[in-house]
Amino acid sequence: MKLVTRAQLGWPASAAPTQTSTKGVKIHYEGTPVSTRLLTDHDACIAEWKAIRASHLANKQENYSDVAYNYAACPHGYLLEGRGIGKRTGANGNQDLNRAHYAIVGLVGSSGLTEPTDAMLGALRDGIDLLRQHGAGNEIKGHRDGYATECPGAKLYAWVQKGAPRPAATSPAPSTPKETDMQLNDRVNLTEKVNGKTRLLWAGELIQNRSDISVEYALGCAAASLFVANAAKGEIEALTKKVDALTAAITKLAAVKGA
Repeated sequence: MKLVTRAQLGWPASAAPTQTSTKGVKIHYEGTPVSTRLLTDHDACIAEWKAIRASHLANKQENYSDVAYNYAACPHGYLLEGRGIGKRTGANGNQDLNRAHYAIVGLVGSSGLTEPTDAMLGALRDGIDLLRQHGAGNEIKGHRDGYATECPGAKLYAWVQKGAPRPAATSPAPSTPKETDMQLNDRVNLTEKVNGKTRLLWAGELIQNRSDISVEYALGCAAASLFVANAAKGEIEALTKKVDALTAAITKLAAVKGA
């Protein structure tokens, strides 16, 4: 699963209402023209997703608390976080429908880009499986099921009616999704902006709790905390001692891993 988190998008935590279980998931499309540029430019997918959120937040009639969908799926197979796990959608038409199902939108529309790629279908399936791991029931429906709309369009709805099968060329989501090194970097960089101690402590937890992370990566996280511009004089000395201690621990771990 190729997940783009809210943190990577530069978004704060979702203000949407909490909802930890539903009957299942409803599939949506944009319902407006979507540029075929998305097929060849992933940056355009990110821009499209950000524009959707901006338009929802600007909609005073609906008064959305966040982008309406829990996730989006792009043509390159990325699952883009919206409201995310454990949050009620705002996309299904009314509050009863929103409580009944989570919502995932495929970045296809009524004209231009109308055909979901296999990679997009795989990402939609990743989103369904991820939400099922966190409270969604087994139902997979289209937005039009129970609401008067053309959404999710003929092609996505035909896929839903087949049971939303995963294309053979795409791999299933892991049972316990793990952050990529890029996501870890983003999270470390965010904590650095708060204060250096947070970054250092996070690096310590990283090496203790994540057996799949390289020694070099964790050591780099810890050492980088020394270069926080707003650190007080006394704090630098304290941080240095902590990094030295952590370095010794990591070096010992490296020896064990190499044995």
